Amino acid sequence: MIVKVNLPINAYEIKIERGVLSKAGKELNLNRKVMIVTDDGVPSKYSEVLSAQCLNASVFVLKQGEESKNLDNFAAIEKALLENGFSRKDCVVALGGGVVGDLAGFAASCFMRGIDFYNIPTTVLSQVDSSVGGKTAVDFNGVKNIVGTFYQPKKVLIDPDVLNTLSDRQKANGLVEAVKMAATFDAELFEEFEKVERFEDLDIEYVIGKAIQLKADVVEKDEKEAGLRKVLNFGHTLGHGVEAALQNTDAPLLHGECVGMGMTVMCDEDVKERIVKILDMLKIPSTYSFDFDEALEAVTHDKKLNGKTISTVYVSKIGTYEMIDMTPDELAERLRKLLG
Repeated sequence: MIVKVNLPINAYEIKIERGVLSKAGKELNLNRKVMIVTDDGVPSKYSEVLSAQCLNASVFVLKQGEESKNLDNFAAIEKALLENGFSRKDCVVALGGGVVGDLAGFAASCFMRGIDFYNIPTTVLSQVDSSVGGKTAVDFNGVKNIVGTFYQPKKVLIDPDVLNTLSDRQKANGLVEAVKMAATFDAELFEEFEKVERFEDLDIEYVIGKAIQLKADVVEKDEKEAGLRKVLNFGHTLGHGVEAALQNTDAPLLHGECVGMGMTVMCDEDVKERIVKILDMLKIPSTYSFDFDEALEAVTHDKKLNGKTISTVYVSKIGTYEMIDMTPDELAERLRKLLG
């Protein structure tokens, strides 16, 4: 399956095919210097398969986790590119999850004012969401994704086979972003989640392809989040707050788990019941214990703050959405409902 992201400038293709990682040399221009950015949670066999298809490959390995998405690692990648003699004719390939993709893309966008960037996402979360759309960033001063660029990849390769090494929790975590897309744009896709009692019974290729098509359509209409693309933040405003409050604790939640929780209080009650049922199927909590004040601090200092209100996405009917400006007090009331 090929999904085309038809942008006025920097249009590109997303290819979804089992085993496509082993064919990357035929799909991407790797006949040059290639910096493969990955992390220590990605099986090394994947970077070995990719390296073998490159003319001249260097591998930069990050420590797994959100804490690696920082300016220090950005600088380390830039230094590696410089020390290895990379030029404007060379490229960066992200091989990993969202952290790897965001950081590698940001590094590529800044080195010599921009060199080619390819994305090969290896998690459900990055395959259905973060690998599409050209958002690159690092976290800074406690705020997620606050320093970054819009920089589209030259091509994205999605190989569902690489998901076989993921834990059930990681798979479920990523599927939340597909649920988000369905809740706001596609009632039929949402119903696909409601049909199964176990997420293992989902047609994962169908879900990935459908979610990518939906996101590609949004990106084509609003590449730099001037309007429509903000809908993709459904569940994220409060979810980011919970994630920030838990990241340095002994019981952190994954990104998708926090987004799932965030969705449950940004919708009508009947919608909430349907979302919670899917979260239960994915074994994701709809409430949790976290430091309320710390979470609220992260929410109100998030980049979505606009004057005295925060632009949020609200779902009153599955497959639709509306944008609502809420005050910090209104968001605090909703955030409190997530406390277990």
